[in-house]
Amino acid sequence: MRPRYVQIADSLRARITRGELVEGDRLPSIPELVREHGIASNTAQRALGVLVTEGLAEARSGSGTYVRARPKVQRLVRSWNRNARGGSPFAGEMANQGRLGSWDYESRTATAPAEIRGRLALDEAAGDDPDVVRTDYLFRGDGRPVMVSITWEPLELTRGTPIVLPEDGPHAGKGVVERMRQIGVQVTHAAEVVSARNATVEEAKLLDIGAPAIVLTIERTYYADARPVETADLVIPVDQYQVLYGTSTWDEPAAH
Repeated sequence: MRPRYVQIADSLRARITRGELVEGDRLPSIPELVREHGIASNTAQRALGVLVTEGLAEARSGSGTYVRARPKVQRLVRSWNRNARGGSPFAGEMANQGRLGSWDYESRTATAPAEIRGRLALDEAAGDDPDVVRTDYLFRGDGRPVMVSITWEPLELTRGTPIVLPEDGPHAGKGVVERMRQIGVQVTHAAEVVSARNATVEEAKLLDIGAPAIVLTIERTYYADARPVETADLVIPVDQYQVLYGTSTWDEPAAH
C-alpha cells in the first residue's frame, strides 16, 4: 500500500491537473489536512513537500503553500553542427527563439579536483599549484535564468595565450570551439552524459526554482581528437526546458 502522505499528494496533484486548483490558489494547510484526513502533522507536511519537490507548489513563509505557476516548456537545442558557426552557442540558441541571451560569470585559477582531473586527463596535482581555469556561469534568456554551468579548462593548454580567460580578452564569449581555434586547437567532437537529480539549494536560488526541484544535468567534455580541452557541468530546470539533440548522419562517400 502506498504511504498515506503519497496518497494525499496524489489527490492534491490530481486536483491541480484537473484545474480545480489553479496558479496562485492556496493548498490546504497542515492543520486542515490533519483534520480532513485524520493524519499526523508531519504526514501532512510530507504530502505538501512532495508537491513542492515536483515543482507544482511553492511554500511561502508564514503564509502557506500555493499552486505554482507552470512555465511554458521550451526547447534547448544541443547539436554538434551549431558549434561550427562560431560565436556563443547559447547566444545563438536564444536568438533563434527570439530572445536575448546573456550570462553572468566568474573565472579563477584553481587546482582541479579528482573527478575533473580524470575528465581532462590531467597528471597528478603538483601540490596546490593551479592547473585549470574554472568559470562559474549563470545563463539568462531575456533576463530570466535558463541554466547554470561550471567549466574547467587546462592551463597547460591556454596559459600565456589570448584565450586563457573564457570571458575576457579579444575572443571573449565566443564559445569553446571558436576560442580554441584561435590557438591552433581544432575541436573535433564532444561527449555528453545526461542525468537528473534534485537541485542544490544554491542552484535553486540561482535558477529561481523551488528546492529541491528536479534538474537535468549534463556532463560535457570537448575534445581535439583524443585530447580533452574543456569539461563542464550544466544544470537545467526540467519543468521549463526540454533538451533536443541533433547529429549529422552525413559521411564522406567511399571511393570507387
